[in-house]
Amino acid sequence: MAERRMSRWYFGGLASCGAACCTHPLDLIKVHLQTQQEVKMRMVGMAVHVVKNDGVLALYSGLSASLCRQMSYSLTRFAIYETVRDMMGSTSQGPMPFYQKVLLGAFGGFTGGFVGTPADMVNVRMQNDMKLPPELRRNYKHAIDGVFRVFREEGVRRLFSGATMASSRGAMVTVGQLACYDQVKQLVLGTGMMGDGMPTHFLSSFIAGGCATFLCQPLDVLKTRLMNSKGEYTGVTHCLRVTAKLGPLAFYKGLVPAGIRLIPHTVLTFVFLEQLKKHFGIRIIS
Repeated sequence: MAERRMSRWYFGGLASCGAACCTHPLDLIKVHLQTQQEVKMRMVGMAVHVVKNDGVLALYSGLSASLCRQMSYSLTRFAIYETVRDMMGSTSQGPMPFYQKVLLGAFGGFTGGFVGTPADMVNVRMQNDMKLPPELRRNYKHAIDGVFRVFREEGVRRLFSGATMASSRGAMVTVGQLACYDQVKQLVLGTGMMGDGMPTHFLSSFIAGGCATFLCQPLDVLKTRLMNSKGEYTGVTHCLRVTAKLGPLAFYKGLVPAGIRLIPHTVLTFVFLEQLKKHFGIRIIS
């Protein structure tokens, strides 16, 4: 008899929160770079600028919103993907084909992106607040305060501003992260050269992080601009046209910091997830 462990539905959210605590400063710098109207600073320059002006703790500005986002967006997409994958895996012979993983990842990511839009918007605003002059700052106390204030002052529709973009980006990221991670891990284990341990998890998640960064960067730029706008864009298409006027590379603005943030975030998420599964997962005896 062989024993294996299955992930519980909420493990993805917990693993993502752990990863977010480690990579939040990189996420904050990425938002600052993407909301520049012209390229004035690079990644290191922006980090130095933030620390010099607002102190080291400013790098963790908006952490509560980031954790709130992971517990809505990531928990939803991981719960859908892993639950359906495990259910289908238990009824069929062998692992799911790659195209099914892609479709399932896209559906899970799209749903998670929609559910996590309010927390995501507050996250972007809290991170960008310190760039604004004191009289224009929104000064949200924490994520929940931000969500309630947007609901009270700007209405429920504003809470879901950029939901299309956030959902599309969520689909792309989940395809890049979850579907690619599963497929790469399956291929690596199939070679017989590596076992189901930390080196395999690290390699698979590193490749998955690279795929996710490249797939979602154009959508990430548009989503950040829409969520941070004060009404200058009439919609997604208008934002797309305005950004396109800056040239094709504008869609990949902040690609390096996005990769530097998303790849470690992906690696940490899956390393934490695999450890949670190993020590606290559901035992299956076959």
